[in-house]
Amino acid sequence: MTGRKLPAHIEAALAGQLADSAGRPWAGRNLAGPGNPLHNFDEDNGQADAGYAAAVRGLFDASLGPASREEAVIHALSEARVFIPIVAEVTQTAEGAGGRAADKEADMALVTLKAPDGRTALPVFSAAAGLAAWHPEARPVAVYTSRAALAAVAEKAELLVIDPGSSFTFVVRRPAVWALAQQLPWVPSYRDEALTGIIAGISGGENSILEVRVGLGSGVPALTADGRLALGGGSGPELRMDLKLKPDLPAAEVEALVLRFRSALQENREFVERVDSLELKLTR
Repeated sequence: MTGRKLPAHIEAALAGQLADSAGRPWAGRNLAGPGNPLHNFDEDNGQADAGYAAAVRGLFDASLGPASREEAVIHALSEARVFIPIVAEVTQTAEGAGGRAADKEADMALVTLKAPDGRTALPVFSAAAGLAAWHPEARPVAVYTSRAALAAVAEKAELLVIDPGSSFTFVVRRPAVWALAQQLPWVPSYRDEALTGIIAGISGGENSILEVRVGLGSGVPALTADGRLALGGGSGPELRMDLKLKPDLPAAEVEALVLRFRSALQENREFVERVDSLELKLTR
């Protein structure tokens, strides 16, 4: 089959049940004692990581500060084990007499999704049971979330979708996916002080912009299946930007100003790397 090749670390995880990363079989080997290459998840019970579960509960805790909740979830994910679904893809590789299929081969492939905005997303599960309920035929591969993020990057997926089809689904946005893949800290754009200078530099070139304020976007909150509100995990606009303009500007001038401002933001590489999605509001 000429299918997608799995990232090397995912292939190694699949093969790890039968052989080590060098391909040497585990069968017949004594793995007792310190220093032996035991599998990272030999004692894994398949349940959700306790740190991640606690951080998700924090999204519903009114006593916690709203700005730090998503950050706490991503931090918990950076240390958590998750499951990636792998499925077999079968195609015919040759034709026999009369055009009948003569041979078939199967490859293992990552499952990807299309987000509502058209971007590719990699589904990831905090618990093995959730993956089995979502796709009974998929094979769960246990990896650290940083490896799942690397797999997403390899598949050109901009999002990680944690526990799709469950009572609560958390969407990890592109900047956080890249931070997880590189094992770097992540700060949500609506709390990112480094953006202040970038935005000031761009808005300072427009005499008609009197003030720019940034804050939490309307797409950050998410709903559970039963309608409870979580302050984090949503897939909509994450950063809100309010532009205060000079009064009595003609409509055509306002339109041109907004177009220039948006274009300048999109051309700034650091801004694009730090911000996943933006909603712009005008005030006078």
